[in-house]
Amino acid sequence: MSNSYVSAQGMPRLRPRGANAPASLLAVIFVGLGAFAFQQGVSRYGPALCWIGAILFLAGVLTQMALKMANQWERAVVLRLGRLQAVRGPGMFLIVPFIDDISSWLDQRIQTTEFNAEQALSKDTVPVDVDAVVFWQIHDPERAALEITDYRSAISRVAQTSLREMVGSSLLSSLLSDRKHGDEMLREEIGRKTAEWGVTAISVEIRDIGVPDALQDAMSREAQAQREAAARIHLGQAEQQVAQKFVEAAEIYARCPAALQLRAMNIIYETTKERGATILIPTGMVDAMNPGGLLGLTQARDLAPAAVATK
Repeated sequence: MSNSYVSAQGMPRLRPRGANAPASLLAVIFVGLGAFAFQQGVSRYGPALCWIGAILFLAGVLTQMALKMANQWERAVVLRLGRLQAVRGPGMFLIVPFIDDISSWLDQRIQTTEFNAEQALSKDTVPVDVDAVVFWQIHDPERAALEITDYRSAISRVAQTSLREMVGSSLLSSLLSDRKHGDEMLREEIGRKTAEWGVTAISVEIRDIGVPDALQDAMSREAQAQREAAARIHLGQAEQQVAQKFVEAAEIYARCPAALQLRAMNIIYETTKERGATILIPTGMVDAMNPGGLLGLTQARDLAPAAVATK
C-alpha cells in the first residue's frame, strides 16, 4: 500500500510513522503488569492494587504515544499546540501526548526527481524534447516543513520551468555539443530557487535531447556533406605534396643525369625480377642510358643463379 495521503491543503505528504519496537515493548510490559496488578487487587488485595494496575495500564498506553524513534536519515518536526517545538532525530525522543504533534517526517538522504520539457523552442526556434534529472537533499528540515506545503512537487515544477527557460535561451547546437554547461546552468538556477525552502540542488544531468525527425535527417545530410568536403580537401593536399616531391626529384635528376640513369636501371631491374618477363624498351631510351652498364646489370642477374648453384 502507498505510504502517502492527502493533507488538509490538498497536497500529498508522507504518512506519520507508526509506533516503534522499543515503545511497543515497553507498552506491552506496562499493560501486562497493570492487568496482573488489577487482577490481584480484585481477588486478594483490594482497591489499592486495582488503582496501581490502572495506572500501569495508562502508562503503557501513554508510552506507546509518547516514545518515538527516528532513523539516522530522518528528522521529525514536532509542533506543540500548533507552534514549532523542535526538530527531533535521529534516535529515540519523547513528545507530550495530546499536546505535541509530529507534523511530518523528513528524509535527509539524497533524492532524485525526473523532469522534462516537451516541445520547448530553442533560441533558433527549433522544437526539442529534453529529459533531465535533478539530485537534491534537504539541508534545513525546519524550513522544508514550514516554508512550503509540498517541497517535492515544488522541486519538480521549478526544475521543469528552469529547463524550459534554459532551452529558450540556448541555441540547439550549444545544447547538443555542451551538455555539461547546460547541467551547471540548471543546477545553479534550481538551487537558487529551492534554497529558500531548505533544499539543496546537488547536481542536474540532462539525459536526452530529442529533435524532430526531419531536422535529424537534415543534420545528418549536413554532417555527411562536411565529411565529404573535408575528404576532398585532404586528397587535394596530398596531391599537392606528391607533386611537390616530384618537382624536387626532377630538379635533382636535371642536375645529375647519372642519378636519372641509375633510377631507370633500378626500375628495369625491379620489373625483370620475375623470370620470363619481356620488356620492350625504345631505342632512344636505351641510348640515353649507359648500354654497357645495362648489359653488365643483365649479365650479373643471369650469372647470379649459376654462382649460387656452384656453391
